[in-house]
Amino acid sequence: MKLVIVESPTKAKTIGKFLGKGYQLESSYGHVRDLPKGKLGVDEEKNFEPGYVIPTKSRKRVNQLKKTATDAEEVILATDEDREGEAIAWHLVYALGLEDQENIKRIVFHEITKSAIEGALAKPRKINTNLVDAQQARRIIDRLVGYKLSPFLWKKIRGGLSAGRVQSVALKLIVDREEEIRKFKPQEYWTIKAKLEASKGSFEAELNKIGSRKLDKLDIKKARDAQLIANDIQRSESAVLSVVKKPTTRKPLPPFITSTLQQDASRRLRFSAKKTMMVAQKLYERGLITYMRTDSVNLSREAIAVAKDWLAKNLGAQYSSSSPRVYKSRSKLAQEAHEAIRPTNPALSPEDTKGTDDEKKLYDLIWRRFMASQMPDAKFEQTTIDVRAKGVKETYNLRANGNIMKFDGFLRVWLGKGEDVELPDVEKQEQLKVLKTTPDQHFTEPPARFNEASLIKTLEEYGIGRPSTYAPIISVIQNRGYVIKDKNRRFEPEEIGELVNKILAEHFPNIVDIDFTARMEEEFDEVAEGIEKWRDVVKEFYEPFIENLDKKYTEVKKEEIAEEQTDVDCDDCGKKMIIKFGRFGKFMACSGYPECKNTKTLKEPPEKIGLNCPECHEGDIIKRFTKRRKIFYGCSRYPKCDYASWDDPREKKEEKGDKK
Repeated sequence: MKLVIVESPTKAKTIGKFLGKGYQLESSYGHVRDLPKGKLGVDEEKNFEPGYVIPTKSRKRVNQLKKTATDAEEVILATDEDREGEAIAWHLVYALGLEDQENIKRIVFHEITKSAIEGALAKPRKINTNLVDAQQARRIIDRLVGYKLSPFLWKKIRGGLSAGRVQSVALKLIVDREEEIRKFKPQEYWTIKAKLEASKGSFEAELNKIGSRKLDKLDIKKARDAQLIANDIQRSESAVLSVVKKPTTRKPLPPFITSTLQQDASRRLRFSAKKTMMVAQKLYERGLITYMRTDSVNLSREAIAVAKDWLAKNLGAQYSSSSPRVYKSRSKLAQEAHEAIRPTNPALSPEDTKGTDDEKKLYDLIWRRFMASQMPDAKFEQTTIDVRAKGVKETYNLRANGNIMKFDGFLRVWLGKGEDVELPDVEKQEQLKVLKTTPDQHFTEPPARFNEASLIKTLEEYGIGRPSTYAPIISVIQNRGYVIKDKNRRFEPEEIGELVNKILAEHFPNIVDIDFTARMEEEFDEVAEGIEKWRDVVKEFYEPFIENLDKKYTEVKKEEIAEEQTDVDCDDCGKKMIIKFGRFGKFMACSGYPECKNTKTLKEPPEKIGLNCPECHEGDIIKRFTKRRKIFYGCSRYPKCDYASWDDPREKKEEKGDKK
């Protein structure tokens, strides 16, 4: 009997369908060894030797696997193909006491299909210790940062806080963006549109030149100036200056990698990164998609061939590209030679799949993106009409742009085709009648807060994190109360998050430095390639880090960073009150503590959102917060009226208005 060990029961069940007699499929239920909870688990004096333990919840399973492995003629480790999966396989060897046995084989595959499993079994290999070491380097550095730096925050600010190597950079990005928004000063500007009538129809054009001078966005700053120009254009003699028609194309996007899947699922399905990965994991383990933690856009020739046949048969030969589309990875993070995220059987359309609604939605997105990636370009005819308007004071140039789809190409299956903008046929020098001119007021807007999609995209562009880390990073900064999501699902930093970021930026600049963190990722890659030794990478990081930390324990005073002086007298002893940070935010405490333990809450005035309660019709709807600072909406008459909603009632009201 040959024992095959994978991470999950679902994966084991799917693989079992493709293996004949003589194989026994078992699951490890994830990691079987890890650093201990509650203590550092890394011996700094012994060259950062990790003290791995088998968690209590895994001991029963490990004992069962150990007994089964003893009777097996061969043990095949079929964990995932990335660094995390390689590390799980390595830990299984030691947890099961198999390190001295010769009958251990490691197989990898990026999809759970019969051909992939048979191909992997035909080419087993040894565990890649370079990949294991790269994972160890990341795990140990992250443990050292978390277990050494977090207590500093507990002592200098308050308990329950944490600092992490990558989460702190993500937090800094969010806080820095908020600072940009606060400092932003909107500038007024105006645009002018004219509705023009030609012999074959009317169209709208926008002012883009005054005389020979091309207008910049902020050139027209005042309403008076805009109105004077609009009046002059209204009285002008207008004619077509030029008509340019040219064919344009739009190319399909490459198939999904982890980051782009998380971004699109956030935008289109409103899935969090964590939810996207959980649903994708289920699809992978059911054998419906390829491995979902990847930074490669490679595609197998077999998958491309199946897609080509399906497109020709179901949509017509014109929708099947004459030659395969090949994509190259642009990501700085590209590592092991994985394949993009795609359906394992492209011929299985979304309508034919089974599963939960979320699974169907995500499979549909993955299937469409893959199919679109192998389809022809969409073709358009782009028309540009330039109009010359001779006014009393100036000569003006106005421009109209049109776009007509001539062939939908990949847009036949992809989402969001856009609308045609059709312009009437006009001739050069044709006289036009100005029907109406409209000056429109605008204000420049600050940069938008990050949402999950834009934060992941930014981390990826800077080379920070890896496919498996984006979802945990985002979860941690929310669970710690450092950020919350506003009504538009964008990240807003909390006071405690801003304070933590301030302390780290001032006293531990490397921890929140983007370039430094990106360089750490490159060093992990060098370990994976066998160029660097993992202990050397850890030592190079740790020695200056711990030296600086020891110094900051003495230099940084708690009262300087986490306490604010006030002029409020204590009701009990008369001493001045100070503002401190507690578990649930700021509060007032007597400066005479511990002799005087008087405290006062600092409650924020409830924010009304301008709607009456839909249940009692008497109270106002106000924005409230849970203990973990999650926003919900409730009635101001609570507890007399217990109306509450996680969703913003203003959005529901807008939806009803749209339907009407």
